[in-house]
Amino acid sequence: MGITSALVLFAVIWFMTLFVVLPLRLTTQGDNDDVLPGTMPGSPEVHHLKRKFVIVTAIAVVLWAIIAGIIFSGIVSVCDLDWFNRTDCATGDGTYG
Repeated sequence: MGITSALVLFAVIWFMTLFVVLPLRLTTQGDNDDVLPGTMPGSPEVHHLKRKFVIVTAIAVVLWAIIAGIIFSGIVSVCDLDWFNRTDCATGDGTYG
């Protein structure tokens, strides 16, 4: 895995984690019965984005380290995930060729 692949993997993990964490512990204006004119009742009252970004980054680093470790160790390779025989994995040892 190259540096670009590692960065893309981290970005995907970070954004997926962000979308899971964003709605947690969210208090809306409708929950507090304090809806400002011109806003939706589902608008957040307090969003705590900075704290959520720190939590998401910490979780993403741990997940990325686990997934990158699996990829670098060779436990799982492209040939293991090739269920339709679309790559040339004739050697059977998880390498190309």
